[in-house]
Amino acid sequence: MGILICRNVAVMMVAAWALVGGAMAQVAGVVVKDDGAAWTLSNAYVTATLSKTTGDMVSLKYKGLETMGYVSGHHAGYWEQNPSGAARLDAKLTIDPATNGGERAEVSVKGWSDGESLGAHPRRDPATKVAHAEEQLEGRQVGPQPGSGREANAGTRVNRSSGNRGPGLLLDMEIRYTLGKDDHGIYTYAIFTHQPTYGATQLGESRYGFKLNQRVFDWLSIDDQRNALMPNGHDWDMGTDLNMKEARRLTTGIYKGRAEHKYDYSADQFETPAFGWTSTKDHIGLYFINPSMEYLSSGPFHFELTGHLDDGDGGDPTLLDYWRGTHYGGSELTVQAGEDWNKVVGPIFVYLDSNATPVQMFADARAQAKVESEKWPYTWVAGVDYPKASQRATVAGQMVLHDPQSGMTKLSNLMVGLAYPDEDSASERAMTWQSDAKHYEFWTHGTEDGKFTIPKVRAGTYELHAVADGVLGEYRKAMVTVEAGGEVNLGKLEWEPVRYGKQLWQIGVPNRSASEFLHGNDHWHWGEYVEYSKLFPKDVDFTVGKSDWEKDWFIYQVPHALSDDPTGRGKGRATTWTIHFEVASTEVLSGHGVLRLALDGVSARSIEVGVNGKTAGQVTGLIYNATINRDGIEGSWVEKGLAFSASMLKAGENTLTLTVPEGGLMSGVSYDAVRLELSPK
Repeated sequence: MGILICRNVAVMMVAAWALVGGAMAQVAGVVVKDDGAAWTLSNAYVTATLSKTTGDMVSLKYKGLETMGYVSGHHAGYWEQNPSGAARLDAKLTIDPATNGGERAEVSVKGWSDGESLGAHPRRDPATKVAHAEEQLEGRQVGPQPGSGREANAGTRVNRSSGNRGPGLLLDMEIRYTLGKDDHGIYTYAIFTHQPTYGATQLGESRYGFKLNQRVFDWLSIDDQRNALMPNGHDWDMGTDLNMKEARRLTTGIYKGRAEHKYDYSADQFETPAFGWTSTKDHIGLYFINPSMEYLSSGPFHFELTGHLDDGDGGDPTLLDYWRGTHYGGSELTVQAGEDWNKVVGPIFVYLDSNATPVQMFADARAQAKVESEKWPYTWVAGVDYPKASQRATVAGQMVLHDPQSGMTKLSNLMVGLAYPDEDSASERAMTWQSDAKHYEFWTHGTEDGKFTIPKVRAGTYELHAVADGVLGEYRKAMVTVEAGGEVNLGKLEWEPVRYGKQLWQIGVPNRSASEFLHGNDHWHWGEYVEYSKLFPKDVDFTVGKSDWEKDWFIYQVPHALSDDPTGRGKGRATTWTIHFEVASTEVLSGHGVLRLALDGVSARSIEVGVNGKTAGQVTGLIYNATINRDGIEGSWVEKGLAFSASMLKAGENTLTLTVPEGGLMSGVSYDAVRLELSPK
């Protein structure tokens, strides 16, 4: 193999140069070099070195600059799991540029489990050792810098070359990298396969990640709100610890005094196809682009980490593309014994750019994301379960809302999607489209009149879901069969949202987010739960019809701090929010009052409900999703209800109270909406 590739390299090197006007000029074409431990793929723009043991990208150069970082955390570019510990390992060239005139090259590292744990046979990665030696020769220090105050950890950089697999991961795994002659970047994708002969297994969190060169990259672009110069690794090292290892108060640099928290850069993956780091000095940018969302988990409202400073000593600029993430609520990937399953994750595009400013480069990356989306599915992907464009289908229809109580005639922010059918189980942890990382999902924005078209759908049997702002709950339609290359027109779909009776009042807008409440439009700051007791010293006291939920209802109901603790480690007393409302004398107070709580953040054990000074019941069965801990307003969504005797209400003035128990300052709930209905049954 090595002799053949070297011969191909020699041919390509000759073909890659031409005499132009008496001078030598490089002609765009892909070259592959094999040094035994790693491949190096290059074209006129980028050069990438890829380990044949782990599938790590140990080097990526653009305009002669090394983009990779080696100071903190896992070096360079990596998949969270890798095949290096498989029972059998094979590395090969899957697209040879010598056969296509230098148009494209692709390399593959594949491991077969053969029924053993994917980590049972760890192998040393010589490519990683070489990469680190090159960094030392360039005068870059590996590990924490002297004077950081954290030298005790020097030399303890974690080597995760065998991947964070855990015991018993019975999967085959293949990693591929692809480079075209005109590509300003490189593609990578992973294929996970469970053979019918393998036992039961499950896959934990999974992502593709980069640690970047902190001497180059200093500006992070996530969205319009978070597009700015960042602190550096030294600032991170000198910071003082707060209530979690990911958060420090900066004591140096341009953001001295600010709390730096990696979760303050999390984003809705569906709305963030391109994100990355740029250099204000070298004027280059590096971005992750997801050309499709079909391989990501948990549907169109899934918040996840994107970019930040690594939380290890040294603080390298970090970029993460989670396809199976749990930071704002769980996603599940469990495979049964004997199950025949596989999933293709990606291709993800690592896009490199050069322009005058970070703002211009971010605009370039967003434009490139649209180009990549139009190319999807890529024609060059072969040999895996990846249907071509002609094998995919289009599903269309129109949602028609029937909800006389709301008076809504248009569907704002309509999202319609096809997903693997929800598990119909009484279990709180039954898999739904919100928690599914095992299968593919296909979502689209609909129009205000309810029309939608979902393109590029794989053949299969799905469940259709729809959600829209202002509508509590979702629409479901089972057994939507999609055939390869076909068109499915579902026609008009009648949507009657669940109601238990007459709506007496509602606080907030059902939109699976706390965005409309106080600080909802600017919540990406560590410690909003610390600020609560300062903003509401007497807790929330809300009068329906008079109070303004944008000012008088906070994004988090959390324990009320007992002391002013700026670290967030303190405790709080039970917090009661009071809602005042009127009941007309004409209402028949028989049957039940039904309190409907739409929750987008949960870290409390329960919510105590009172009506007119008496206990009405307790909302339990709450499943933790860390949204409050991580400064979010959009975690895994759930509706919880509580019915109580309508005789507890009275004509005229009434109060309803919501109480979260005492505990840590992050132990509360975040509401999407709160509604009270009067049910005759």
